[in-house]
Amino acid sequence: MERMIAYCGIVCTDCPAYIATQTNNRALLESTAKQWSEQFNVPIPPEGILCDGCLAQSDRLCGHCYECTIRACGMQHKVANCGVCPDYGCEQIKAFLVQAPEAAKVLEQVRAGL
Repeated sequence: MERMIAYCGIVCTDCPAYIATQTNNRALLESTAKQWSEQFNVPIPPEGILCDGCLAQSDRLCGHCYECTIRACGMQHKVANCGVCPDYGCEQIKAFLVQAPEAAKVLEQVRAGL
């Protein structure tokens, strides 16, 4: 499977919601929804995390993807992800990457051409 990197640097193809959706694994979908509900202190139903990945032109996206300003910005800039954006390092992505150091590493790898 080819690796899908979201605009923000999260690797969609490593995400349990994406994996559960693509493999039709109901048990993984339910356990991920339960884990995220507890982690984010908000009820998340399994159907709310059905996802074909950030870059997909699909109706199946995790609920947050529909309102994600980084995704909207990446789509507007017509870039594969923020790592290749001419505005890389903008305040929006910097603020996100503070919370997601793994995504920062991925975007730095993209920028280095790895």
